[in-house]
Amino acid sequence: QVQLVESGGGLVQPGGSLRLSCAASGIIFSSYATAWYRQAPGKQRELVADISRGGSTNYADSVKGRFTISRDNGKNTVYLQMNSLKPEDTAVYYCNARSWDGCTYWGQGTQVTVSS
Repeated sequence: QVQLVESGGGLVQPGGSLRLSCAASGIIFSSYATAWYRQAPGKQRELVADISRGGSTNYADSVKGRFTISRDNGKNTVYLQMNSLKPEDTAVYYCNARSWDGCTYWGQGTQVTVSS
């Protein structure tokens, strides 16, 4: 059974930081590209950042310079370090894993709220 379990969300003040984690089980993690998406109320789910099997990264323009995605294949975990958080970063954040042949898995999501 494949599981992606996110953690690390919460309430933070503007300018603060959070680190999200996504622990995977049931897959050969190193064979999957991974990504973080987010969905704010009333909006479509959008890509925040992704990291390839080889470690190449890609970021949405809105988070460049503030967020960092990384992965630890030994721990089957992908991370999202979020700094300088803004109210517009408020959303449910989802972990995604995608194999070379398009097989895709999603986590259940973790809420991030940026508010004073």
